[in-house]
Amino acid sequence: MLEQTVQYILSGLTIGSIYAIAAIGYNIIYNATGIINFAQGEFIMVGAMTAITLSAFLPLPLAILFAVIITALLGALIEICCIRWLDRPSVLRMIIITIGLSILIREAALHIWDEKVRSLRFFTGNEVSSVSVFGAHISPQVLWVLGICALIVVLLNVFFKYTLTGRSIRACSSDKMAASLCGINTRNMVTLSFMLSGAIGALAGCVISPITQTQYDCGTHLAIKGFAVAVFGGLGNSMAAVAAGLIVGLLETFSITVMPLAYTDAISIAILLLVLFFRPSGLFGNREAGRLKEF
Repeated sequence: MLEQTVQYILSGLTIGSIYAIAAIGYNIIYNATGIINFAQGEFIMVGAMTAITLSAFLPLPLAILFAVIITALLGALIEICCIRWLDRPSVLRMIIITIGLSILIREAALHIWDEKVRSLRFFTGNEVSSVSVFGAHISPQVLWVLGICALIVVLLNVFFKYTLTGRSIRACSSDKMAASLCGINTRNMVTLSFMLSGAIGALAGCVISPITQTQYDCGTHLAIKGFAVAVFGGLGNSMAAVAAGLIVGLLETFSITVMPLAYTDAISIAILLLVLFFRPSGLFGNREAGRLKEF
C-alpha cells in the first residue's frame, strides 16, 4: 500500500512539474505584456523536435542547447513580426493572433517532421532503468524532470529579483510608461520575455520527451494544461503556478483510483471552470493577479 501511494505521489509530482513549467512560460509573457500566449505549447513541441533532430548529429547536451537557442529565437521572431507593431491591441485580438500562430507552427511542424512519434533518448539510463524510492520504482528521467523544474524556478527567481534586466522586465509589467521614462527599452524587454518563455518551453520539451514522447501536435495538450494551471495559481505569479501544477498533477494521478483513466484530462478543465466561476484571480492570486509581485 505504501509503495503504491509513493508511486502515485511521484507520478503526480512529475506530471505537475511539467504543467508548472508550461504555466511559467505563460506567466513570463503575461507579466511583461499582458498577453496570453497560446502558442506556448508549440515552444515545448518545437524544442523537443529540434533536439531530437539535432541529436542524430550532435552530442545530447549540445543538441538540447541548440534546440533551446533556436526556440528562443523563434519566440523573438514571433514577437517582432506579429506582436511589436500592434498599437494597443485588445485582449481578444491578441488571443486570436496567438491561437493562429499556434496553428501555423503546428502545421509547419507537420510538414517538417511528419506525423511520426519520436522521443529524445534518456539523459541517464534507459527505458528499463529504474530508481527505488520507498519501494516505488521510477525512471531516472523523472528525477531530471523534477530537478530541472526546481532549477528553473530558482534561476528565474534570482533573475527577476537580483539582475538589472530582470528588474527591467518587472518594471515594464508594472508601468510601461514609467519604465520607458526611466530609460528602459520596453520593446526589447518584451522581446526578451518571448525569448525566455521560448527557451524555458524548449528545455521542458527536451526533458519530458523521453517519458511522454513527442509528436507535432503534442503542444496543444500541454498548452491547455499549462493555461489551466496558470489560471488556477493566479496569472502572473510563477511561484503559485508551481504549487498549482503540483496540486493538479497529484489530483490527476490519484483520480485514477476512483474513475477511469480516460477522465483524468477532465480534472484540469473542471478546475479551470471552477476557478473562473468562483475565484477568477486564482487560488493564490489577488485583485492584481496579472501583476508581478514576487518572481
